[in-house]
Amino acid sequence: MFRVDATGDERRLDALLNRSIPHSLEAEESLIGAMLLSKDAVAEAMEEVRADDFYSTSLQNVYKAIAALYLRGEAVDPVTVAEELKRSSSLDQVSGLAGLVELQASTPSIGNASQYAEIVRQYSLLRRLIKVAVEIADMAYGLPQDIFAVIDAAESKIFELAERPDADGIVPIKDSLSQALDRLESLYENDQPVSGTPTGFVDLDEIIYGLQPSNLIIVGARPGMGKTSFALSLAANAARVSSEPVLLFSLEMSHIELTERLVSAESRVDSSRIKSGKLTDQDWTKISHAIGRLSETKIFIDDNPDLTIMDIRSRARRLKAREGLSLVVIDYLQLMSGRRGAENRQVEVSEISRGLKILARQLDVPVVALSQLSRNLEARHDRRPQLADLRESGCVTADTVVTLADGESRTVSQLLVGDPTEAKLLSFDGQNLRPSQLAKVFFTGVRRIFTVSIDHPFFGHRSVRATSNHPFFTEDGWLPLEELNFGRKVAILAGDSETKVEWGTVSSITAESMEPTYDLTVEDTHCFFGNGVLLHNSLEQDADIVMFIYRDELYNPDSVDRGTAELIIAKHRNGPTGTARLAFLSHCTLFASMARMGDR
Repeated sequence: MFRVDATGDERRLDALLNRSIPHSLEAEESLIGAMLLSKDAVAEAMEEVRADDFYSTSLQNVYKAIAALYLRGEAVDPVTVAEELKRSSSLDQVSGLAGLVELQASTPSIGNASQYAEIVRQYSLLRRLIKVAVEIADMAYGLPQDIFAVIDAAESKIFELAERPDADGIVPIKDSLSQALDRLESLYENDQPVSGTPTGFVDLDEIIYGLQPSNLIIVGARPGMGKTSFALSLAANAARVSSEPVLLFSLEMSHIELTERLVSAESRVDSSRIKSGKLTDQDWTKISHAIGRLSETKIFIDDNPDLTIMDIRSRARRLKAREGLSLVVIDYLQLMSGRRGAENRQVEVSEISRGLKILARQLDVPVVALSQLSRNLEARHDRRPQLADLRESGCVTADTVVTLADGESRTVSQLLVGDPTEAKLLSFDGQNLRPSQLAKVFFTGVRRIFTVSIDHPFFGHRSVRATSNHPFFTEDGWLPLEELNFGRKVAILAGDSETKVEWGTVSSITAESMEPTYDLTVEDTHCFFGNGVLLHNSLEQDADIVMFIYRDELYNPDSVDRGTAELIIAKHRNGPTGTARLAFLSHCTLFASMARMGDR
């Protein structure tokens, strides 16, 4: 038989895991002693460490007692702390009042409290690092099917450890108010209209105040409107004004194509002449100056056409750790891949949307994702986009009856007037019925409505009134209404008991009039039962801002608005909606503020 020996790395790992856990009992005792002697030391300690940073359980309890007294504005000394510890039956762990007095008396120096706290915090980080390493090792030893998902999870754990030493994420309102006040003072002193990363478009920044950290912004448009050109203009402006890195993921164009477009826009030399190489001496001068300006910016391009949400998160995290980061742009959303093995495309898109929002939160930077819009808008007289035109979104009417998790029901209009977060809806996770939290109900515009009639031989007839792109759950996965046909099987609730999913048959689809439409955001499963039929919620659920690009000249060649574009802010979670007007220079595919049309 072959003899199996552990490798050197494996032996070192085993030895590492068998070592004593890093800690400094001396630093912990000295810090607690200083806190017992001085309120200033308490304040310094509470800024640096939390109770679970202490290795000693008994000292954790003493820290909690001191913190509780301090936050109540009461005196902190061995006697008061002893009384506080009695309430939690923890006094004996520190040898009573005598033990507290001894801690106080043996403190080397009150003035070194911040240094003691730093030592305690650093050892705590080392212990957390070991814990994360063990968790990662456990995941690897588990022989996972999706190795890349494990790598993404491992990177996320390490990144969160480095960025946020406090693992629980709970912030006292006192700390939050202090941070909010600091931010207000900074904005007041700067006296600038933009509080986030500037877009470089004056009219847009006046509405959204710049691209805010941790926000997900979806920019939608029909083909030909200039999504990629807008993304490039946005990236160049942000990189130039913020002087910080901007990361652009391009799933459609190569980095050479994008660079040529950037040079064309920056130099304002006709893009066709750049592609053909037929340049004049004046063109070369402009291009030379443009390249000089662009080379001073920190724009990074990733043109891998087969990117998953995990790839994007991993690469963005690495760039931020190495260079810093002010903005992530993704062109475009429908070309992205989601989790390998996702049940269907609708689930995949929901996971992508949620993953991008998590990325924005983790990195604390704005993430801009471009999105293709449904072609259905071109059938309307006014072709300006609405929320419901996002390709993988849809809407229902106000009279749609939604099934709650407790078996009760509410119409969409009833959910609109109450607090949606108080409701849990009955939903479906792909295999089982389960309750899911309703996050919000919102108006999505006036849209053409279609009635889908569905029949079942035992459970009777039901119908849903929805827009043409609202997704239904079929035997082939999630499909929009416009792709349903007679005889298609769709998921419905079975009878009055509403305890399982059955398959009903589409018997008719009838076009109706224009009506106000609404959508729901459902956490986790992203689906709900409307009139007993399983429906999906929309793509924009995780977005903080949704804006659309509209150029009237594409539909009306003689339009008085030739050379301009409307940027329609249809959703703004933390501010107003509205329309910003931009100049569009078609020869160099450049978007610019109206006031800057004549610049350079």
